[in-house]
Amino acid sequence: MFIHIGNGNVIRSKDIVSIIDQNVITSSTIMEEMLKENKQIIVGPTVDVKSVVITGKIIYYSTLSVSTLKKRASMISTISKLEDYSDEIEVE
Repeated sequence: MFIHIGNGNVIRSKDIVSIIDQNVITSSTIMEEMLKENKQIIVGPTVDVKSVVITGKIIYYSTLSVSTLKKRASMISTISKLEDYSDEIEVE
């Protein structure tokens, strides 16, 4: 499944390693250093960032909050667990 993380970025949910609140990153020198010293590609805006989505190859800055992204991810999880009854529906 895919998740829209804002700013025109849509990624596969299984590729997400972590979603971190920007306030946590700015309050921790270790986290700031990790982002500065990484060898990964950084995608997204540099202003109004609310969360950071980390995948195996790319780090995405998002203007959506962690709670919004969590809700979107849980909706995808719920949808993927639903049974598919589309073959049983008769179209007249």
